[in-house]
Amino acid sequence: MSDSVTLSHGRVAQLLERFRELRIVVVGDVMLDEYFLGSVERASPEAPVPVVKMGAESRGLGGAANVASVAAALGSEVRLLGLVGDDAAGDRFLDECKAAGIDAADVVKVADRPTTRKLRILAQHQQVVRLDWEDTRPVDESVGEALVEQLRNSEPADAIVISDYSKGFLSPAVLEGVIAVGRQWGVPVLVDPKSSDLSRYKGATVLKPNVHELETVIGRRLKENLEADLTEVSHSLLETADVDTLIVTLGEKGMGVFSRQAEPFFVPTSVREVFDVSGAGDTVIAALALSLAAGASFHDAVHVANEAAGIAVGKSGVAVVEPRELAARFAPGGADKILSREELVHRVAWWRMQDQKVVLTNGCFDLLHVGHVHLLREASKQGDVLIVAINSDDSVRRLKGGNRPLIAADERAALLAALNSVDSVVVFDGDTPRELLEEVRPDVLVKGGDYREDEVVGRRMIADWGGSVVLIPLVPERSTSGLVERIRSMDPS
Repeated sequence: MSDSVTLSHGRVAQLLERFRELRIVVVGDVMLDEYFLGSVERASPEAPVPVVKMGAESRGLGGAANVASVAAALGSEVRLLGLVGDDAAGDRFLDECKAAGIDAADVVKVADRPTTRKLRILAQHQQVVRLDWEDTRPVDESVGEALVEQLRNSEPADAIVISDYSKGFLSPAVLEGVIAVGRQWGVPVLVDPKSSDLSRYKGATVLKPNVHELETVIGRRLKENLEADLTEVSHSLLETADVDTLIVTLGEKGMGVFSRQAEPFFVPTSVREVFDVSGAGDTVIAALALSLAAGASFHDAVHVANEAAGIAVGKSGVAVVEPRELAARFAPGGADKILSREELVHRVAWWRMQDQKVVLTNGCFDLLHVGHVHLLREASKQGDVLIVAINSDDSVRRLKGGNRPLIAADERAALLAALNSVDSVVVFDGDTPRELLEEVRPDVLVKGGDYREDEVVGRRMIADWGGSVVLIPLVPERSTSGLVERIRSMDPS
């Protein structure tokens, strides 16, 4: 059966606070993800391939290390166990762990294999080629055994995540030893499996394959009636793997949850904008582990993980999810639309990568009325996404006098965010939005018809980058100042 979200914003806030008190262990195949960003202007004269003119470079953590990075970003203390090569890429990997706040003291350098590394070259936001460095031969058993023994003798954590990418580290002995430690500690052990032999993970609390991995396990494609077919095969899979719960991520169809103790349920996807699916599974298992360790039910933990994945796929590259973003997903009144200036710049970058036309309008928006609603509705028709920039309380006082605003900035932002025509709201503190316009560089700047175009702040900037100014006719006799005067003139008797 399909399930609906019942988690309150308050309950999620409690879980997020609890995340900061947790210690999580992540064990598995670690990787270094690198991105070279460039542009293609011509083909090579030497071969039928594009010539990429290189620009920016970036790197991040992949595989089990990305799970650790997500957990650390959500506030928990994270200890990572894995292997890297004794090479420059291994050094860069450890630097990235330090920057992410991950305890990588148990990431061992080995001399006989390279650091698993994936280098992606992108041009015009499209991947041109990916270069891989890896050695998937089984690792010397003594290395894994030593790490398991260190784990067994260490201070217990609140959950263990095993991230298997089939790179040779997670031998049957390592898996058995890590799962036994989790049982000894009495904490949940969650596994992201890559092997088609689920019995390798016997005794774990949760297995989280994606639908394609599950099809490899059962040796066939799942039927069109996905929910019924998954429910049917889940019973035997739970027995084969000897685990408590099977959670299957279904891409755009959400997640299915199957347990020995309860009826199966399905959670629809929470994806709003898809930019990059890299690391979505890592986000799911990290959020699941933290939620269960924080005392959430499976029902609630799955919903938290589903929302976290929805945030992750809206970001470029392998990206982490911040607690504020996750809390906003459960907030009433569109609070997830209310962004800081830095967050807005990132959001605009994603929109541009999807060829979205960005519209911005600004003002005090004090005492929201039908004139405002009309303006915003018409402004939203000028492009694909509408940003509303509102003056801060201090800015309104400087512009309107000491008796304004009537409504505080956070409440004005919440009211605007609740409108379907509005895609994001940002508060700025200046008397004009000039600095914000420079940062956002909207395609269209909208103002009310009470302005002449030569009076619009930023009109020349907009023209410089090829944008336009649009003036929307006002609704007659509808203004905040007029409403205030009418209220003041009312007979108090």
